[in-house]
Amino acid sequence: MSSANSVAYTSSTNLVPVQAEFNSAGVCVGLVGPGGAYFSPPLTGTTIDNTVIGGTTPAAVTGTDVYASEEIGYNASAQGTVTQLTSKSTGVTLNKSSGQITMNNASLAAGTTVLFTLTNSTLSAKDVLIVNVGSGGTSGAYWPYVANVAAGSAVIGVYNNTASPLAEAIVINYAVIHGA
Repeated sequence: MSSANSVAYTSSTNLVPVQAEFNSAGVCVGLVGPGGAYFSPPLTGTTIDNTVIGGTTPAAVTGTDVYASEEIGYNASAQGTVTQLTSKSTGVTLNKSSGQITMNNASLAAGTTVLFTLTNSTLSAKDVLIVNVGSGGTSGAYWPYVANVAAGSAVIGVYNNTASPLAEAIVINYAVIHGA
């Protein structure tokens, strides 16, 4: 005699990382598993996290490994620009996950660092902020770096690596890698 609460069947599945292949219509047609082995399991669903695969609306995808065959980054709506007013130490506000900061063209003495605050509501204390010189200025003369990241702001430093003062409006590119 069986109980109404007994288990009829149990199964264990070993999960392995795979990479999906999609056709031009955005439909998953197969998977590439460990060692590059191609396989086509029964594909009964066409969603990830309740979002249509191949859809045109961006959505979050949660996973342990995410691979891209081309670029990976932020779309245009996540990017912005801001221009620094008054001096190179004047703080700026840009609430975007990536962007460009055009610095003031005030003079920066040789071998000197200037610090300014980027106020950014997308930043958390667990994020990584990447900065580099995008344009404007003597090539190799400026070394930008991130001195501090906190919830809602970061302190960015720019060092003049030359033997002369420079008065150039350099553009600092930045991107946030969100740490959750």
